[in-house]
Amino acid sequence: MFDFNDIALFVQVVRCGSFSEAGRRLGIPPNTVSRRIRELEDQIGARLMQRSTRKLTLTDAGREFHERCATSIDDLQQASQDLARGRKVPSGLLRVASTANFLDFYTPEMVAGFLQTYPEIRFEFLLEDAVADLIADRIDVAFRGGSGDGSGYIAHRLPIAPIGLFASPDYLNRHGSPQTLAELARHHCLTVPRQSGHAMWRLQGLDDVEEQVEIAGPFAASTTRALHSAAIAGLGIALLPGTITVADITAGRLVPVLPQYKRRDQSMCVVYPSHRQVSPAAKAFVASVMRKFENEALLLDG
Repeated sequence: MFDFNDIALFVQVVRCGSFSEAGRRLGIPPNTVSRRIRELEDQIGARLMQRSTRKLTLTDAGREFHERCATSIDDLQQASQDLARGRKVPSGLLRVASTANFLDFYTPEMVAGFLQTYPEIRFEFLLEDAVADLIADRIDVAFRGGSGDGSGYIAHRLPIAPIGLFASPDYLNRHGSPQTLAELARHHCLTVPRQSGHAMWRLQGLDDVEEQVEIAGPFAASTTRALHSAAIAGLGIALLPGTITVADITAGRLVPVLPQYKRRDQSMCVVYPSHRQVSPAAKAFVASVMRKFENEALLLDG
């Protein structure tokens, strides 16, 4: 009969990368950790780890065993915490993945307000424009563009404001405001880097018919956050998600340009790992973010 505590210990060792770090976190001497892992290997009849003075490396058997056990151990630990606390109050560590500019939209002040309501929740944000691996990175909930489709994921579409054109009042005072989409070709437009130096913007007008214009400009960047900051600084006209521009419009830092043109085919989803039950903490946080999305969409539509 396997000791599930030893299996949980094995998962912790893999995540920590060493016996000593796993022992430190669990309050167990490293030699005890090493002995229990050896006993687990004896029970299984296979070597799970290659040991050296510098690091631990999983064997093929160890990698397969970890992949099959880790999520079950997480679920058992979560279930134990739920039962121990009666689990009406959302609590625990919540790992959230999203784009680099997520906290420009859902601000640290909003996080602080959320934590006042749910003081037993702790956050870890993984913010980068590259798509995170929910399983490998142990993500509880992710916000990402597109449909969110993927093996092992559950996705729900969020109500978001469309992408539109924005510039600073300073830029428009210096260069004028374009009156047609074609005039954008003569303006400084802020884009992602391209080898050709030119980019094509495709936008829908009020009749939902797509039009396109070739644009260029003196500044390009690979993240939405950088383009957003460049637009505020007066470097040019940027194509930005409406959800991150509401506060700037209110404060006078940005002005809509050609507001009749939008990119309406964009979408955002909230994504969960399908193997894991959605925790009360994740549900509460997603509900808060969705209220923010809905409010911003209503403001921009108004």
